[in-house]
Amino acid sequence: MIYAICKPSLPSRVLNNETANQQSFFFFRRLIIMNSSSITPLVFLTISNVFMTFAWYGHLKSLKESPLWIVILISWGVAFFEYCFQVPANRLGSEHYSLPQLKIIQEVLTMIVFAGFSVWYMKMPLKLDYLWAS
Repeated sequence: MIYAICKPSLPSRVLNNETANQQSFFFFRRLIIMNSSSITPLVFLTISNVFMTFAWYGHLKSLKESPLWIVILISWGVAFFEYCFQVPANRLGSEHYSLPQLKIIQEVLTMIVFAGFSVWYMKMPLKLDYLWAS
């Protein structure tokens, strides 16, 4: 017996291997046939996360010697573009995902974008400790 979650709104239940395999097939089939209107919020959330990560942390590398008030203004300017993607992403996403699903998607994307930002922009090594901390 293995454990699987049937639907996000239902509690977990014990399934036999055949039922679990059948559910896996239907999950991947649903994933493949997702239309662009359900993908668009995910793309917008990813873009908004890139902007927000740069707004919050980009100055630590590129504006380290600048006065704090200039860094704050630049960060606010960058964050404006984050909101230009975040708000439509949540509005469009609410047509396809529940509020908790949107929040979980947002948090997962935040961790992925931040990991990429840390490695490629800040040149910091990615450690397994960060996974456990998340």
